[in-house]
Amino acid sequence: MAAPASSSTHSLFPLFFLVSLFFHSSLSSRTLNDQYTLLQYHDGPLLSGQISVNLIWYGNFKPAQRAIIADFITSISSSSHPEAQPSVATWWKTTDKYYRLARPKKPSSSVSLSLGKQIFDETYSLGKSINAKDIIKLASKGEQRNAVNVVLTAADVAVDGFCMSKCGTHGAAASISKGALGKGKNYKFAYIWVGNSETQCPGQCAWPFHQPMYGPQSPPLVAPNNDVGLDGMVINLASLLAGTATNPFGNGYFQGPKEAPLEAASACPGVYGRGAYPGYAGELLVVPSSGASYNANGVNGRKYLLPALYDPSTSSCSTLV
Repeated sequence: MAAPASSSTHSLFPLFFLVSLFFHSSLSSRTLNDQYTLLQYHDGPLLSGQISVNLIWYGNFKPAQRAIIADFITSISSSSHPEAQPSVATWWKTTDKYYRLARPKKPSSSVSLSLGKQIFDETYSLGKSINAKDIIKLASKGEQRNAVNVVLTAADVAVDGFCMSKCGTHGAAASISKGALGKGKNYKFAYIWVGNSETQCPGQCAWPFHQPMYGPQSPPLVAPNNDVGLDGMVINLASLLAGTATNPFGNGYFQGPKEAPLEAASACPGVYGRGAYPGYAGELLVVPSSGASYNANGVNGRKYLLPALYDPSTSSCSTLV
């Protein structure tokens, strides 16, 4: 889905809209209350219809690591792949409520995500130290219509702001479309960036699979896919996908300042199961053989830990367990 560039009202970002996913530690200090976290709808478009999620791998990732992310995306719309409950697909269904509330008399169609193309840049074409403009260049390599382009940076890539103020971002960048939709006009496409924090800041961007850098200290959980960096990336990617679907162009569902809004997942920081509180992820499911913690089943026997999503129909954080 694309939106006309002229629809943007973000004066600070004339060419693109950007939302950052901040550290869990900095978000966890925010209390959940209706007055502050009731996400408001700002009358803009939501992602809808059939959307391909294209993965742009920047740097070196092992095939097993790439499979963790690819299986997660496939698990979101896995009606054709029955899996045990609770599931990734069930987690994603909470976003349907945003679509029903946006247009109660004529609900807009919800979004159906599927795994699209995978693009590999293992030669670090832009170097190992990149910025926001470089992220957009990389995201532009994917299809820009009916798509979300996800840039995934390897553990040895330094991204401006990564580990200093954010774990990932989502936004919308300008694209020239010459197809029937754009007719040569300037349109926007949605993109996401998530970095592998395993060696740079796992205590900030891979919690609860690593000891937190700040705040209450508790033993780290065992990562369900035995990869602290990639399991942390799944958490951040899940948060940003939910934000992208419900606030793709900066005028959908959010609360607070447009430059640092609370969205579908970021409104529920650090919550993964019942009874969660700062420093404690909540009551989770555990794999007996490995001791790994999770709350969602995926395709190919995968298990994931996914963040709570804000349920706009109940004004509360919705967890799978």
